[in-house]
Amino acid sequence: MMFPIRCFTCGALIADKWEEYERRVEAGEDPGKVLDDLGIKRYCCRRMFLSHYEYFDEVIRLHTLFSQHKKYLGR
Repeated sequence: MMFPIRCFTCGALIADKWEEYERRVEAGEDPGKVLDDLGIKRYCCRRMFLSHYEYFDEVIRLHTLFSQHKKYLGR
């Protein structure tokens, strides 16, 4: 799933900060500190960052496996 453009609760714009957040957290920085630096103060907005999970690649992988399985079975 793609990261939401706005916070589901308060409607604040948050998508413009996602790439920097992801880059810095993957580099080893503390997620809370990164959110503070980016100016994400509301707990509802912080939740959006901390709970987001990119599962799109898994969906594509499973779809590909399912498609191959259907071809193998002749369906």
